Amino acid sequence: MAYTPPKYYIVKQSVLGKIHSGEWKPGAAIPSERELMASQDVSRITVRKAVEELEQEGYLYKVQGKGTFVRGEKKKQDLFSLTSCTEDVIRQGMTPSRRLIDSAVVPADPERRDALRLAEGEAVFRLCRVYCADGEPINYTKAYLPYRLFPGIEQYDFSVLSLYKILEEKFGVVIRRAQRTIEAVLADGELAALLQIHPGTPMIHFRSVTIGETSGKELPIETFYSYYRTDIFKFSIDQVR
Repeated sequence: MAYTPPKYYIVKQSVLGKIHSGEWKPGAAIPSERELMASQDVSRITVRKAVEELEQEGYLYKVQGKGTFVRGEKKKQDLFSLTSCTEDVIRQGMTPSRRLIDSAVVPADPERRDALRLAEGEAVFRLCRVYCADGEPINYTKAYLPYRLFPGIEQYDFSVLSLYKILEEKFGVVIRRAQRTIEAVLADGELAALLQIHPGTPMIHFRSVTIGETSGKELPIETFYSYYRTDIFKFSIDQVR
């Protein structure tokens, strides 16, 4: 008995064929659900399953209120480069923007005290933001900085300003190096909502302590954790023998 593939798979392969042939180019909108239903003679559920799988596999992406679009090649970032997310986005030829989720001066918990070498009772400046490239969210980052090193830092508008630029230009910090760990995780519901992806989507998760020189001394100036969308960014390592 001949194998008959599921209807959603036929729709999926039809869309992939148009992407691979160049008929639907990167950045172009694909037909609406209604148009795909009519052209493929299938139900809305079938179309949605096909499109969702292509989103998860990195071929398509959605823009709320505008439609579904063909994704181009993933942007590549050097895993060992010590740059801000804003600088990375600019280097990729895209326009950076930020969405401020939270900023506050709060007591340092034991984990932050240990990472930043703080005494009990010291405060940290907490900064949570979603970074975007050409208007599309690409990562969520929560950073903590020793408040005694950067008094008044909470007065800056980090919805539009680069944190590293403020540290360098306003507080005289020279950023030297960072200690990072990296792991693969799955997006939970909160993270998925912030980055406009499906829960369970694979993410790249960084934990980092940034070392900077201030007042002639090298000190931990920041600890952060960050979640990158893997359907947009990939990371590279250049090795030599």
